[in-house]
This record gives sequence, structure tokens and C-alpha cells, in this order.
Amino acid sequence: MIGDGASWGGGSGFGRRVLCAAGGPRSRRRPGPAPTPHARPGGAGGGPCGGAGRRRLDGQRAADSTFRRKRAVFHHALEYAVELGELSANPLDRVNWKPAKVLGEVDRRVVVNPVQARELLVAVTYVGRSRGAMLAGMFACMYFAGLRPAEAAGLREKDCHLPAIGWGLLTLEQTRPESSRRFTDSGSTHDVRGLKQRRRKAIRDVPIPPELVKILREHIEQHGTATDGRLFRTRTGSVFAGTAYGKVWKEARTYALTPDQVASPLAGRPYDLRHAAVSLWLNSGVPAPDVAERAGHSVDVLLRVYAKCIDGQREIANQRIAEALTA
Repeated sequence: MIGDGASWGGGSGFGRRVLCAAGGPRSRRRPGPAPTPHARPGGAGGGPCGGAGRRRLDGQRAADSTFRRKRAVFHHALEYAVELGELSANPLDRVNWKPAKVLGEVDRRVVVNPVQARELLVAVTYVGRSRGAMLAGMFACMYFAGLRPAEAAGLREKDCHLPAIGWGLLTLEQTRPESSRRFTDSGSTHDVRGLKQRRRKAIRDVPIPPELVKILREHIEQHGTATDGRLFRTRTGSVFAGTAYGKVWKEARTYALTPDQVASPLAGRPYDLRHAAVSLWLNSGVPAPDVAERAGHSVDVLLRVYAKCIDGQREIANQRIAEALTA
């Protein structure tokens, strides 16, 4: 289906560009096995719809969501080839393939309680000479405000209302997601973009507790801001790379958690701080529409993703079943 190496994987021209865009032989990391002539897309051939697409760089089986994403990218690339007249039809349409069901639910084992969260935030400040201290406020925004990492990375001083007393307010307007330079308009790894799944100039107001207000006020006083007003920056004013703050978080876990907890999924990623925040809001009795608005979710997605993190539902269900059995 993919054709021989000269016309698709190894040669020049449109076919090679399609495979490159889909994560094929010209991937910036180690390439997968070269496609064999007339390899079937569901078999052991290369490319995102064959064996290479089902494997990670270390040779282990990739997650179902990863394979779905690779296949979707490759499918759209082939659709574009059809649109340009390079192909008569999309050959993937002839492949009998049923995607695995991906629920996307949050594992409740990753959710930290408030005491653990605060201990982790303190531990972050002990990492490195200054990097941990400069990142502590960013992690605090993920927990106390439920921000996504890209939203925290794009937070500017003018987006923050930080009164001396009482609750503050974050008005989110832009994000700084991380991606390859090949796929950004600016040629940078952190393009300026709008909020996730919102219209271009949409904003989202997030009330923040006094504890986070104090943290952000102290962060601005001690570390200042970047030239464009961003709160969280490297020494050179750039956006922190995911690998950089990931290493800081990994080290902080060893300071704040027990060895058994370090080996567990508990707060394994910085993003789990957001999961902990949303779970806390739901379990505190905050109405789901209000939680969804603060977190930037729709209500149905919110309840589906965090269904297993809402405490007390099992006990209530058991009680109702017991009452029905004894009626």
C-alpha cells in the first residue's frame, strides 16, 4: 500500500514529505524499520499504520492513544495527497481496523491530597540553585488554580489580580504549548496560542485562593518577569521546556514522598497537580458547571474524566443497594 522505498520511504518528492509529516523515516529521532515493498499497513511494515507505529522508540508497545494519534496524522496526510491528485484514493480506507477504546479517565492513584501537594511545592524550592525556586510558582498555579502546564507557562503579570487580602483572579488569555519547531508558525518550540478548544480570543477567569495570591506576589517580587510579562521564565527569559521542569518535579518527589510513594503513580507528572485540583473541587461539593468553567472543560468531559476521583459515590451506591435489598 505504501509502495517501495524509492517512491515513499527513501526517495524524494511528495511521498517522502507525507511520511516525514506522519513520523516516518525522517523522524528527528531514531527511525523505525524501513517499509518493505507492498507492506500491508496493519502488518509488520514500517510507517505509522504498521509495526513502527505500534512501537515506541525503545521497542516497547505504544499506548493505544499514541497509535490512534499516529494513524490519524497519517490518514490526514494521505487525504491531502488525494486532494492534490497525487493519489487516486486514500489506501487506508481499505484497511479493516477497529480502534481500541480510550476512556481517558484519570487514575485516582495519581491524585495527591492537600498536605502532600504542599510538601511537594516546598520540595521543589530545594531543587537546583535557582531553577526549583523559579518553578515553584508555576507548579502552585497547576494545583491551586488547576492550570494546564501550557496555561501556566503563558501566564503574564497583567493576567493576575493579586490583592493584598482575600481571593485573587487569573484571567487566562494565551498559552505556550510545546511542540516541534517544524510545526510552529514562529519557528519556536513554544508558540503563543489561545486557550485549548476555545475560540481564538476567548478568555477564562479562574478565582485563586489567598495562598496562591501570596505565592505569586512573592514570586514577582523575587524573580521579576520576562520582557513580555510572563511570570515563569528561564534565566535567559525563555519558556521552561517540559523536560526541564519534568526533571525538577522528578527530583522533588524524592524529597517529599516516601520511597513507596515515589515508586507509585502518585503525582508522577506535574500535570497530576491539575488532576488533584479538579478532584478536590468536585469532592468539596463545588457544582460541576462551576468546576468545569474554572478548569476549562465541558461538564460532560469533566464528569467522564474525573468519574473515578469523586470520593463517597461508592458508599452512597452501596447504601442504596442495601436499602433496596432489605425493602
